[in-house]
Amino acid sequence: MHFTVCYHHSDFVIINKPAGISVHKDEQAVGLTEQIATQLGVEQVWLVHRLDKVTSGLLILALNKETAAYFYNLFINHKIQKTYWALSNQKPKKKQGRVVGDMQKSRNGAWKLCHTKENPAVTLFQSYSLEPNLRHFVLQPKTGKTHQLRVAMKSLGSPILGDELYSGEKSDRVYLHAYQLAFEYQQQSFVISADPETGNLWQKIVS
Repeated sequence: MHFTVCYHHSDFVIINKPAGISVHKDEQAVGLTEQIATQLGVEQVWLVHRLDKVTSGLLILALNKETAAYFYNLFINHKIQKTYWALSNQKPKKKQGRVVGDMQKSRNGAWKLCHTKENPAVTLFQSYSLEPNLRHFVLQPKTGKTHQLRVAMKSLGSPILGDELYSGEKSDRVYLHAYQLAFEYQQQSFVISADPETGNLWQKIVS
C-alpha cells in the first residue's frame, strides 16, 4: 500500500493515514511503520502518537530517536493543536461548546463519559448543518484520551456516522478524520492539513 505523504522533513514525515489501517501491527503481516519505512527507503520510523484504526488523517512519524522523543513530549504536554472533522446525521444538544468529563471503560471495548471531572477528557466542538440530517463537526481535543472524540460525539446525541460501536448509523466508513496539526519544531511553526481520501459524504464539505 502506498501512503500519501503530506509533509516530508529531514527529521519527520506526516502521512494521511487511511481509515481501516491500524497503527499497530494488528492482523497485518507487515505493520504500518514497517510499510512507511519501506516506502521512504529508510531503516526505521518511530510512531509518536496514535489514531484509531477507523480514523483517517494526519499521523506524524519521526525519522530518528531524538525527534521521536521531542514529539512524544509535545503530545504529552498538549503542545500540538489537533483539529478533527466528523459527520453525524443527528442534531447535537447544542451547536458549539465543550464536552468535559472523566472517561471510564464500558462494554465491548467501548468507553463512556462520566459526570466526574478528576482527570477529564476535554473537547471543544462546533457544528454546521450541511443538509437535512447531515452535520459537519469541527472537533479540537485538548486531551488525548482513548476514543475521546467518539465518546464526546455520542454524549452530544450526535454519534459519528458509521461508528456503530458508539450507536452511529451504518455507513461506508467511520466519518472521523484528523484534518489539521499545528506545532512548533526547531523555532519553526507548522500548520499541516489534509482532506479525507475516502468516504463519499466528505464531498459535501470539500467540494
